Amino acid sequence: MQLNVKYAVDSKYFTMKLSPRFMRSTFLVTALSILATALPATGQDRAKRPREETLLNGLKVLMWSDPTARDVSVKIRIHAGSAFDPQGKEGVMRLLAENIFPNAESREYFAEGLNGSLKIDTTYDYIQINASSEPSQYVTMLETLSSALIDSTIDKPTTAKLRDALVAELTPLEGTTAHVADQAAMSRMFGSFPYGRPIYGTTGSVKKIDFADLIDARARFLTADNATLTVVGNFKSQNAWQAIRRFFGGWLKSDRRVPSTFRQPDAPQPGRLAVSSPRPKESATRFAVRYVARNDKEFAAANVFAKLVEKRLLARSPEDIRDQAFVRVDEHVLPGAMLIGFAASHGDFVPGSGKIGTEDLVSRALTDAILEAAFADAKSAALSE
Repeated sequence: MQLNVKYAVDSKYFTMKLSPRFMRSTFLVTALSILATALPATGQDRAKRPREETLLNGLKVLMWSDPTARDVSVKIRIHAGSAFDPQGKEGVMRLLAENIFPNAESREYFAEGLNGSLKIDTTYDYIQINASSEPSQYVTMLETLSSALIDSTIDKPTTAKLRDALVAELTPLEGTTAHVADQAAMSRMFGSFPYGRPIYGTTGSVKKIDFADLIDARARFLTADNATLTVVGNFKSQNAWQAIRRFFGGWLKSDRRVPSTFRQPDAPQPGRLAVSSPRPKESATRFAVRYVARNDKEFAAANVFAKLVEKRLLARSPEDIRDQAFVRVDEHVLPGAMLIGFAASHGDFVPGSGKIGTEDLVSRALTDAILEAAFADAKSAALSE
């Protein structure tokens, strides 16, 4: 049995209490129904299988060649994200990712010089570079990416510039009721476990980061044997493989042992939690549920259930708060959380106010019987994403 965490916010305080509501059997019921649609046909599966290679330095390479594609896209995933931030210096991995292409000119080159795009994502689980170019420029794109990863410079001025930019990004966010509510709920759910910490750190933790922290993180995580490179689009796989060997063959392996996982977090503590709201006239409520890991056999069924809860919640919420009600799934390599939230004006969530009964709304959304039509609708929504 899972635990449902209620996290309510008003103008002066947040309250949180635990009650057992979320039954594991719900996932098992939906798992069987989604299995048939989730499995691809054998012939289709073979047609989509990539060419797989591995460089001597440990870099894994996957290539899908499609002569009809209009472009070539490259994704490079570093299998370590902000979960590996040092405690007290959260934000290191985000700054490390930003340092790969630290200025606007280097990023604009992908659009202006290669007729493509560049985007870098940092999650708890990984850093991923997403790049694209027109087919005639993909070799140049591979060379540009390899240079940024292998020959990038980490110095004091660049680190200070990136650090200031991240602090400027986080400052207004930390002044919002929604962010404070979300973070307090996750902190209560996971404690000191990495998923309970802010994904990009706080203004306080980021200000403590020095360029030496980025150098250490690069040596530990930004290495060939901790990465996977994929190429998809209009290219010849043999030519691409030769280019990858030439450009990425010099990328060093790690000389340090990195833990492959973390100790699982303790169960959330029962009881109430009071946290000051940054905006006295705003209120919010959060309910959190421990979620399955991305590779769990029940993950697909869990996503269908989350869509079902979302549709029920939006249909039953008062019209004046419906556009600010949400169900969000934070999926990770390790078990994450499903977060249910509401926002409203001061006093709407005060016990006994008679205005918004969020606990009843969520309780019914989680425990009402699942009808076939509602399940089919939720499954369709989950599969469309």
